[in-house]
Amino acid sequence: MMAPIFAICSGSDEVRALLGSEPVRLYPFGLHDDTVIYPYAVWQNISGDPENYLNQRPDADRYSLQVDIYADTAAGCVAVARALRDAIEPHAYITRWGGQTRDATTKRYRYSFDVDWIVRR
Repeated sequence: MMAPIFAICSGSDEVRALLGSEPVRLYPFGLHDDTVIYPYAVWQNISGDPENYLNQRPDADRYSLQVDIYADTAAGCVAVARALRDAIEPHAYITRWGGQTRDATTKRYRYSFDVDWIVRR
């Protein structure tokens, strides 16, 4: 009961060119390796619910995801965001372009956006 973000994004040549292929550095939040290789992206569910009906079981689930990209450069961060956007948009809706920040300690860049995904059962 998860949105197919990894399957969709890892199938994109552009995403693999930027995030690698073994592994594709797109991780469920908190599950990436201790060895950090930039750029990488993480995602997490921020909300969701089944499409409930009175006379039948749900036939779809709705997920809202937050995607965060981390990179050595601002341009690298934006390039990954574009590649992920292009992979996701044929299948789901981007609902928020979030903040772009630079961590004061690591000096790494972060770009965030949200996705709403409806998954048929």
